[in-house]
Amino acid sequence: MRSVIINEVRHGFYLDSVALMRYSKTIASMDGVEEAALMMASPSNRQIMSDAGLLNDVSVDAEGGDLIVGIRASNTEAAETARTEANLILDQPTTSGLGEAWRPKSIRAAVKINPEANLALISVAGDFAAAEARKFLRRGLHVMMFSDNVSITDELSLKKEARDLGLLVMGPDCGTAIINGTPLAFANVVPKGSIGVIGASGTGTQEITCLIAQGGGGISQTLGVGGRDLKDEIGGITTLMALDALDADPDTCHIVLISKPPAKTVADKVVARIGASKKTFTVCFIGATDWDLPTNATFASSLKLASENALGGKALFANFDVNTIAKPASAAKVCGLFSGGTLCAEIQTLFISAGLSVMSNAAIPGVDTLSENSTAHTIIDLGSDEYTQGRPHPMIDPSVRDGALETAMADTSVGIVLVDVVIGYGAYEDPAGHLVASLGTSLSGSTLVIASVTGTDGDPQGRLSQIAKLEAAGILVAPSNADAAELALACLKLAG
Repeated sequence: MRSVIINEVRHGFYLDSVALMRYSKTIASMDGVEEAALMMASPSNRQIMSDAGLLNDVSVDAEGGDLIVGIRASNTEAAETARTEANLILDQPTTSGLGEAWRPKSIRAAVKINPEANLALISVAGDFAAAEARKFLRRGLHVMMFSDNVSITDELSLKKEARDLGLLVMGPDCGTAIINGTPLAFANVVPKGSIGVIGASGTGTQEITCLIAQGGGGISQTLGVGGRDLKDEIGGITTLMALDALDADPDTCHIVLISKPPAKTVADKVVARIGASKKTFTVCFIGATDWDLPTNATFASSLKLASENALGGKALFANFDVNTIAKPASAAKVCGLFSGGTLCAEIQTLFISAGLSVMSNAAIPGVDTLSENSTAHTIIDLGSDEYTQGRPHPMIDPSVRDGALETAMADTSVGIVLVDVVIGYGAYEDPAGHLVASLGTSLSGSTLVIASVTGTDGDPQGRLSQIAKLEAAGILVAPSNADAAELALACLKLAG
């Protein structure tokens, strides 16, 4: 039977991409629905919907500021039921927190109702994000750009304008920040303290702030800069401004900087700025083995080592002994399936440091690009564009990992499946529970599953609760991503 496709356009109706991803998942899970997407009608989103077979007619009358509902179902009744549910969801009232229904029609209205606001979080389609950011900057607000797919030309222009105005642009593709104790986007509940964090990576920042919290430390401020800020084209504009801000902050005593290795010209400026400070620093450039730093800074090759150094050299999880829980792997290959890009990179770093051959779709220096029929260990970043186009990020929707997980567990050459579970604000309500359900009966097989949980006990999901669910299912749980790598290496060693 031929599938039924239904489209509906809501003209001038905006919702942010995170909300639309959640709504799309709800509609797609309904009986008889094969696929569904609620997306703003940008050219790139329309192409995604067309490629997914969700547009009845590619000439659907919609422009960038309109919302398209696309539903493909096995029959007309299922499609219409899904359409009705989509409209109910879209028509539900939003609130300002003051009890009344509120949906501002413009940035001017939003600023007017909250004149004391000094930061805007932007989560619109990348085609529109730069224009919205400029409106906020010109009203005197700092900007956090959760949006990705913003051109590097627009990023440079925005950051130069913001610098001239004395304002920060965090991002684009900035997934994590904690400002004055308030978690923004993907972030965790951590105690206040004297350690400031500047991160070009979201999950790397989450891992470090959570490890610091577990080690008894606290966070003063966490500023994201976006993954391209330390490239030559941008020149580290936001990173340098963030360094100035934390250097001037009396509540910040130590500063942690997290990034992939920057361009040399940018690194020289950043290192010089660090050297001019009277504060101490930890620099964690994932994928680098060492870095020439001034005397007030220490290099850390992993997120765990960076956290320990920020804590004054305190060893984390000293009682965790991989040899007491390691089991022999049934086969010689590890398959890592990660929702966090920096966690994926950290595993690659630790594996190649151990002399292992590794390949990845998000390869760091020294790692091969993903290819078929290779015997190398496979470490996958499931948050990369090829897995998330038209779909929620795996931290929002863990089912993105399900297919790859099923394939890995059925592969007789794979003896260990290595995964991350990232919790906190913005993340799925129960990623551990979903992981256990997805694995199902395959957990009774010979393939070992090793996990770590990035989060804290104060997070909505609860770190200890998530760990308990994983351990009850027979999954080996390590206290950090780096420890999960060490546990996997120990299991491989036992296998001979």
